[in-house]
Amino acid sequence: MTTCPLQVRTLPTAPYPDQRPGTSGLRKKVFVFQSKRNYLQNFVQSIYSSIDLLDRQGSTMVVGGDGRYFNQTAIEVIVQMAAANGVGRLVIGHHGIMSTPAVSCVIRKYKAIGGIVLTASHNPGGREGDFGIKFNTANGGPAQDAVTNRIFQISRTIEEYAICPELRVDLATLSKQTFDLENKFKPFTVEIVDSVESYANMLRNIFDFAALKELLSGENHIKIQLDAMHGVMGPYVKRILCEELGSPANSAINCVPLQDFGGQHPDPNLTHAADLVETMRGGQYDFGAAFDGDGDRNMILGKHGFFVNPSDSVAVIAANVFSIPYFQHTGVRGYARSMPTSAALDNVARATKIELYETPTGWKFFGNLMDAGKLSLCGEESFGTGSADHIREKDGLWAVLAWLSILATRKQSVEDIIKDHWQTFGRNFFTKYDYEEVDLDAAIQMMEDLELMILEKAFMGQRFAVGEKLYQVERADNFEYTDPVDGRICRNQGLRIIFTDGSRIIYRLSGTGIMGATVRVYIDSYEKDPDKIFRDPQVMLAPLVTIALKVSQLHERTGRSGPSVIT
Repeated sequence: MTTCPLQVRTLPTAPYPDQRPGTSGLRKKVFVFQSKRNYLQNFVQSIYSSIDLLDRQGSTMVVGGDGRYFNQTAIEVIVQMAAANGVGRLVIGHHGIMSTPAVSCVIRKYKAIGGIVLTASHNPGGREGDFGIKFNTANGGPAQDAVTNRIFQISRTIEEYAICPELRVDLATLSKQTFDLENKFKPFTVEIVDSVESYANMLRNIFDFAALKELLSGENHIKIQLDAMHGVMGPYVKRILCEELGSPANSAINCVPLQDFGGQHPDPNLTHAADLVETMRGGQYDFGAAFDGDGDRNMILGKHGFFVNPSDSVAVIAANVFSIPYFQHTGVRGYARSMPTSAALDNVARATKIELYETPTGWKFFGNLMDAGKLSLCGEESFGTGSADHIREKDGLWAVLAWLSILATRKQSVEDIIKDHWQTFGRNFFTKYDYEEVDLDAAIQMMEDLELMILEKAFMGQRFAVGEKLYQVERADNFEYTDPVDGRICRNQGLRIIFTDGSRIIYRLSGTGIMGATVRVYIDSYEKDPDKIFRDPQVMLAPLVTIALKVSQLHERTGRSGPSVIT
């Protein structure tokens, strides 16, 4: 404990107009936080001020980040400001590092009023990269719109912030540190905790670790390759998969968290995890997976690089949900997917007579259903999968352990499990085209014009012929969601063109980019014919892609000749 009470200071500041949190918090280039005076302090103060004073006083909050550049600098400021704003205790991951799923877990374990997650997820790191701050509430999940709107409104009028500038915390030592503050009756406490253990203990209560250990290190064990992409998941993979479940140490690669993610883009897809894909193609490994920077996303691969589409991944987990002991005890309450995600999960829900919810993009919508006891499993096309009752974030390692549990139960390869699934439920061919860093004004104008066109009465019933394929529009809209829990309505969640055969074209502007706009185009088409379900997705979807580009004039309107990323 400090010997002399630390001074609490209130310092003047001026607001910035651009601190509206997106779907995953406030994300900007690192230089914005570094070069704009009090930019970080303003947003952190706005978070604290958004919490009622009576709730804040003496409360517990959690702080953790993915280890990217500026992480520790930001934590020092967050700690100093937490003390000055009346927070009683901060729980922080060792070295300031804690995965987003683990932050959610720790918030719930300590019954904290919330947590601050320092991450820009799958965006690049380093001095020239991105940085982000996200506020999670007491349920462990991302703050709902009412909270983020309040934070934004405070940030627009902020005039001062409170801070203890002399407070210094040791992030390198597992410890409880206490500090006396002037005019405070109780000391301020900072606990530096093992970033892995609470989360690992939660997983032990969900999965059969004995069965997983036999799968990974028993007499007939499989060989796996897991790529942490130099993000936060390295320590978790090493501790849980290697040390506890017995997978060889060399089955985990890129496990040292680096501020710049080794100069790579920590996004687990076929483009940015190309090294893992190439390794898997060699046939040496039976199962592969990659994680993003903060550990909430995952990509699953089978032997010879067999790619599991994220929409298929959540559907296969649903179809094999009782391979996971947790669900053997609790049963299944419901399934959910984000609207752009393919309808593969719908097919399982329909066959098993389990409720299916279609939500806007954003994990907070799943969280509301989870809190109401309506949801057991959910997923989204952007490589996110999660389950109810353990945390309120998507969870990359949970998804990997779910898949390994299915392999242990089914004793089949990843590819055979997927192909059996298609033969049972049919296949949703799915692809996503991302157009990144598009001129914002051009993207907005394109979306507005496209909406006007597809909502015209004449557009209904319109036919599009591409080669031998003929598609007829059944309906088109701008997706609107009414939350079944609290009745709130979320409008303008994406433009949809739905054809009579169930195929869908969806257009969205993403809320997680840093520079310009990201236009996303999603194509989803169902096929039940056994002679067609094993065909190449890009070939099967080519007619719908042609229609999507023709209707939107996306290339002409944005000046792009093609997408930045195809998944």
